[in-house]
Amino acid sequence: MVVCGLACWRCRWLLPLLLGLAIIMGIIALAGRGWLESESEPYVQQASLWESCTRGEEDLNWICESLMDYGWGRAAAATYLVGFVILVICFALAVIAFSIEILRFNFVRGIGGLLFVVAAFQIIGLVIYPVKFTEVIPLTGDNMFSWAYGFGWASTVVVIGCAFFFCCLPNWEDEVLGNIKPTYYYSSPERAPYLN
Repeated sequence: MVVCGLACWRCRWLLPLLLGLAIIMGIIALAGRGWLESESEPYVQQASLWESCTRGEEDLNWICESLMDYGWGRAAAATYLVGFVILVICFALAVIAFSIEILRFNFVRGIGGLLFVVAAFQIIGLVIYPVKFTEVIPLTGDNMFSWAYGFGWASTVVVIGCAFFFCCLPNWEDEVLGNIKPTYYYSSPERAPYLN
């Protein structure tokens, strides 16, 4: 019977795998044009982390304006991007930590601390963007923060979860490495007559 709990040697790659998933979601958020979109037809508003685009109800061409012309746009993009770069570094460190026997638990807790820094940077960027966007950019029609913005938050939630696990994992070092001897419970026939 195979048991794979929280601290299991066979399950050690789950945390780097989750960090890889957070990286993929971060890439989608950085490249996606769906941070803000029109909620219903006519679709006249669309924005990414980098630019805001509008068009007339009958016009097929988008007119785009760079958000990098605004201080808050640069701040939102920079904080989210810095968090993403640190996340990629944490992923590389996690792969190294779980691949090399000697280094594994020496800096796992440090990776967890860095992941909290990643989450802080990403949350700052994800909060600056909608607050300042709705204050500064004139919105046309009914709009919603859409799928790419959601991927940014999903990446941040996964990073926060991984940060907690990386910080707590050294507490179960012996269980993960298999250094604990199994406990056998045996009672002699004299002490347990009902077993006869």
